[in-house]
Amino acid sequence: MKVRDVMTKHAVSCGLNSNLAEVAELMWKNECGFLPVVGDGGNVIGVITDRDISIALGTRNQRPSELLVKDVMPAKLFTCTADDNIRYALKTMSIGRIRRLPVVDAEGALAGVLSIEDIVLKAREQVLGKDVSSKDVEEAYKAIRGRANPIKGIA
Repeated sequence: MKVRDVMTKHAVSCGLNSNLAEVAELMWKNECGFLPVVGDGGNVIGVITDRDISIALGTRNQRPSELLVKDVMPAKLFTCTADDNIRYALKTMSIGRIRRLPVVDAEGALAGVLSIEDIVLKAREQVLGKDVSSKDVEEAYKAIRGRANPIKGIA
């Protein structure tokens, strides 16, 4: 099964110069805890999570409206494409110990978002097919949560 079959196609994003108050409001209104960060050219250049916002606000003596995404977003970026196999996406999540991936097109533009929750729900519906087993999903989730070796369990 491909990422395109599982991903959320309509993803909300923010920019590098968005402030944390704006980003938190976007997350609240869209009921999400993760936003891809899109650069001036339209490419995904990072992500920001509700956890990133919480830690930034808890460790700095600044108001959310004074802090910009570019000042607090993690340096590492993991992505996948809509044509990637779910197994590959699970491996990427395991290695990065992350629960969500921006899905990008060939030019790097945002095409959607894939979450471990999306995969778990599809696995529960048993529509992932023979390519991905519930064991694959379980091992990826354990790796993301830090309870397993991220390389072990997914080929």
